[in-house]
Amino acid sequence: MSSENEATGGGAGDAPPEQLALIRESVRRAKTPRAKPRTWRGAALAKELPVARVLVDKGVLHLDRYFDYAVPEELDADAQPGVRVRVRFGAGRHRVRDGRREGGGLVDGFLIERRADSDYAGPLAALAQVVSPERVLDEELLGLARSVADRYAGSLADVLQLAVPPRSARAEKRTSADPLPPPPAPEPGSWGRYEQGAAFVAALASGGAPRAVWNALPGPEWAEELARAVTATLSCGRGALVVLPDGRAVARVDAALTALLGEGRHAVLTADAGPEKRYAQWLAVRRGTVRAVIGTRAAMFAPVRDLGLVALWDDGDDSHSEPHAPQPHAREVLLLRAAQDRCAFLLGGWACTVEAAQLVETGWARPLVAAREQVRAAAPLVRTVGDQDLARDEAARAARLPTLAWQAVRDGLRRGPVLVQVPRRGYVPRMACAACRTPARCRQCAGPLEGQEGGSALRCGWCGREEGAWHCPECGAFRLRAQVVGARRTAEELGRAFPAVPVRTSGREHVLDTVPAAPALVVSTPGAEPVAEGGYAAALLLDGWAMLGRPDLRAGEDALRRWLAAAALVRPQSVGGTVVAVAEPTLRPVQALVRWDPVGHALRELSERAELGFPPVSRMAAVAGPAEAVAAFLRAVELPGEAEVLGPVPLPVTAAGRPRRLGAPPPGEHWERALIRVPPGRGAVLAGALKAAQAARTARGSDAPVWVRIDPPDIG
Repeated sequence: MSSENEATGGGAGDAPPEQLALIRESVRRAKTPRAKPRTWRGAALAKELPVARVLVDKGVLHLDRYFDYAVPEELDADAQPGVRVRVRFGAGRHRVRDGRREGGGLVDGFLIERRADSDYAGPLAALAQVVSPERVLDEELLGLARSVADRYAGSLADVLQLAVPPRSARAEKRTSADPLPPPPAPEPGSWGRYEQGAAFVAALASGGAPRAVWNALPGPEWAEELARAVTATLSCGRGALVVLPDGRAVARVDAALTALLGEGRHAVLTADAGPEKRYAQWLAVRRGTVRAVIGTRAAMFAPVRDLGLVALWDDGDDSHSEPHAPQPHAREVLLLRAAQDRCAFLLGGWACTVEAAQLVETGWARPLVAAREQVRAAAPLVRTVGDQDLARDEAARAARLPTLAWQAVRDGLRRGPVLVQVPRRGYVPRMACAACRTPARCRQCAGPLEGQEGGSALRCGWCGREEGAWHCPECGAFRLRAQVVGARRTAEELGRAFPAVPVRTSGREHVLDTVPAAPALVVSTPGAEPVAEGGYAAALLLDGWAMLGRPDLRAGEDALRRWLAAAALVRPQSVGGTVVAVAEPTLRPVQALVRWDPVGHALRELSERAELGFPPVSRMAAVAGPAEAVAAFLRAVELPGEAEVLGPVPLPVTAAGRPRRLGAPPPGEHWERALIRVPPGRGAVLAGALKAAQAARTARGSDAPVWVRIDPPDIG
């Protein structure tokens, strides 16, 4: 710069020639008209494959198809199949300008494929934006999502919302490491306790695709056994996916895998991991950095490369059923993946569901069980207390806990912690007549009367009215007993009986993961039982009749599954492990618990359901909504000829202020539900018919809600 310019302090006119030339070029480029990103009006199209086929994320059934858009030349490089895009949707046919369809709102979507031409004869709207060049959707994941949508009468967009996690830009910017070489094949380890366990691990390590239903022995070894199955699959260069019911189970398998493989060999996918961390882990799987995935139901769609094994633990747990549309079950998704990828399949648990028994009965899977000698060596001693025992037991009438249970607690506390499983959380949820067990009802609204913590007054669980002078309308008695003793009330009673022993509770508000081996009373609701170091010395399973008496087809199966899950945490009988179940010993689930025979129980349940035509032998769908809407839907749907309609019947009215169950009517509304049953092999036809009828309703803009669910978990 000259001294003259330096003295004046110069503006743009005092700039050197090079800087002036740069400014003029910037101004010239700024004056050049550019296409508007909202419409790309006047923009040139891509020279090759100028049409993009897009799945818009609308989630309504009558829009469950692909839409064609024009690809601007500036987006040509990034607009590749599998990327996220934004498009204008909802423009009118006559809103066309300069050969481009304009208008509508911006919606997200996935670019499915690029094409040379379109099936649509009119002008196309242009892609508005490529959100990210990351290709998150491939043909394999798209095919799986389409299969799930068709099976559950849902939309592809809804399934992809479950399959592809929300984007995190920071996670995408991170580079992925190179995949590690395959680990060596593991030894069978504790798989040797099962009759075909070592052969199953060897088949995985050799690249085979065995399919097994695994009845696990009680004890903590199941996590390491799953980890060895995953390691065997990785050793032959293939990927593995394990879906578990909750974060505590994920943590145990995570620790077992880390101990076997070290860090960096597997990814953990859970819904509560946070959006950025979950997406980063998902990308590591999608890019092939890791080949093994464990997680909750959020992981069932994980895009594992060269999938060699899909495994599911405890398929009867409610958490495996997705509450969001179209509400797929993790077991069915993994069965679809096993068929699509021709990979190994492992369904394991301490219990055995009827669906698992059906897989073995049809020959699709082989049983993976231990000999009876191994079962007896690993299981605790199970004792029962029935109604006749309770009637003769003065302690049970006074304290609602039988003498045998008190003795088991007293003896167990000398050797370690004792687990007490209570069907319900809270204090005393429901009351009944002490003489005839008629449920205590409110005289105002017929709602259930509940005991209150810290007092003797009864209060209605529906309207809140207090009841001070109740008597039984059936027998005239005035004495009450708790129908189900809540966890807090049980902890209070046990704390008074054993004042020198610490009492811990585990339930919805606060779930414990582990407890030390020191003597303690651990009161837990089903599914929230913590693991004790070295195992529990004893366990009490209280109020078994409350779980068995539920008006549900799966009541017996669910009760046995919850009992086995608690009893599996108790030490073996050889070292004094004892389980006391307060339930009628002649009932089938109780007998299965005493013999530790969940497979036999499941097979007998399957035989009875086959005679009655109930799932899983038949396929069933539920249609619920206001009476007029359900009747109109059933008239409109074109059901297959073999379909049988059961109902409609009224659904219980949801009380105001009470939690609403999935599929239940809104508070105060009167809904009905119809069940539609078809024989085996006709489930796909039924799902297609229901989906078409629901799509027609949404296209007409019907206001009345109709709730459709394939394979409802509770059918009464």
